[in-house]
Amino acid sequence: MERREARASGFAKQHGEARPVVNELEQAGLARLRDGWISGGAAFEFAPAEWKEVAAAANPDEQERRLLAIAAQALDVALRPAAPKTLKRRPPLPLLALPMLPERLRPSLRAALKYAADARLKTRVATLVASRGFVLHPMDWMPAVTDQESPDVYAPWVDWQAGAEGEKRSGREQLTAETWDDFYPAARRIALIDLRRTRPALARTLIETKGTSEPAEVRLPLVELMRFGLGTDDVPFLKSLSADRSGKVREMAGRLLARLGERGNPTDGGLENPIAELAAFIEEGKSGFIRRRTTYAPTKTKSPAQQARRADLFASCYFGDLVAHFGKTESDFIGAWQFGVDDNADLFLVRMVSASGGDAAVACLADLLVAAGGRLALLVLQLMLRLDGGRKRLLIRQILNDAQNLAALTQVEGAEAGWLEWGDLTSGKTLSALRAAVSGDNDIMKRSAEQYLETMGFLATAATAEKLIGEVVAAGLPPASPSLGLLRLNAALAQNQSHR
Repeated sequence: MERREARASGFAKQHGEARPVVNELEQAGLARLRDGWISGGAAFEFAPAEWKEVAAAANPDEQERRLLAIAAQALDVALRPAAPKTLKRRPPLPLLALPMLPERLRPSLRAALKYAADARLKTRVATLVASRGFVLHPMDWMPAVTDQESPDVYAPWVDWQAGAEGEKRSGREQLTAETWDDFYPAARRIALIDLRRTRPALARTLIETKGTSEPAEVRLPLVELMRFGLGTDDVPFLKSLSADRSGKVREMAGRLLARLGERGNPTDGGLENPIAELAAFIEEGKSGFIRRRTTYAPTKTKSPAQQARRADLFASCYFGDLVAHFGKTESDFIGAWQFGVDDNADLFLVRMVSASGGDAAVACLADLLVAAGGRLALLVLQLMLRLDGGRKRLLIRQILNDAQNLAALTQVEGAEAGWLEWGDLTSGKTLSALRAAVSGDNDIMKRSAEQYLETMGFLATAATAEKLIGEVVAAGLPPASPSLGLLRLNAALAQNQSHR
């Protein structure tokens, strides 16, 4: 057989190129052989001379069998179409720092991924698996080239998707000015975040010295990383960015400075005072009979144009400048704001605090809204990027406690995986609401409940996941329901960890 394959390859090379390629002459010759066999006759006389040498010494039947073997080899091995010139050879997919998910769990994983409706929900599945010490098989899931939400362990795959030619850095190499170019973008971003949390001054120096030569679309995300470990030592560098050639970079630096208590007009000068204009949309009042205290409430707008202008001012001004206009601290102003008077104004204020308020103001606002509960608690979703893990858990528990806005759980950004205990479900109304939904006749409520179960599959501990499956199946949900996919995977991951 090796000799026949060599003869077939030689036939291909003799007819033009050293690489395997099918030309019209070879296609016509093979077509004649095929037609001869289809018609039931002999095809020996139609074979190329090189092939006849292999078959000539045999009897007629053996000649046809040898020709058939060589033709099959020619089609499958020697005469494959040449690859298009646009194709580019890629390096092997990098190995990741965690072991691959065991083969026996991949069917459960695929079921969970199939039920996940979009890329964000699929990333949550990968995040849950990573929290249990595994990564997914690349044939099951791969992060997108623009994916910044996938677990850090997938950074080599993100860079590979972006066209990285190889693995530049070793796992033990540290990011420095000398090794800056040895890191691909996703790996560099993770290294900078780690440095901002542990050695913020070093990270700032790297961003300052290496980032200035980068184009604006690269400089902006580098400056945005300054939010990690942000402190007063960062003020001089951020102030220097006021001369940056990119307006978006200047805006980002201004908001970071505002979080540190630095005041400034974000409109870069001009005759009009946007802070005074915004303050005109806010009414100062008094409340209380014994202890009189100042309150702030949005005034009623008179036209759609005023509503649009108010929205623009809330989005462009800095929170510290606004409260300074009223002579208050950020926390005092938040405590004096009359929530519930105008829902749009409440939303604008919360977004303003998220963008430019100090850390203390963000924490104060989050605590106030969570304590208020109901719709006001949902405004905390606007603060997610600024909250620590503890406050995110408080918000999730609050949503679960009243069970009126469970759909909001899907909007919680940056939530941790696998921490929700069984008591968090039984202490509020969520469990009873889920039971009622899956056992009832309302199809809309059933579909909603199934979406909530998917979210629970991400948040729950393995023990909670297993108990919840039993509860909703007993209430009437079919055991094979796709909505249980992530809950089943969650429970199975813990079982696999116990076997490691």
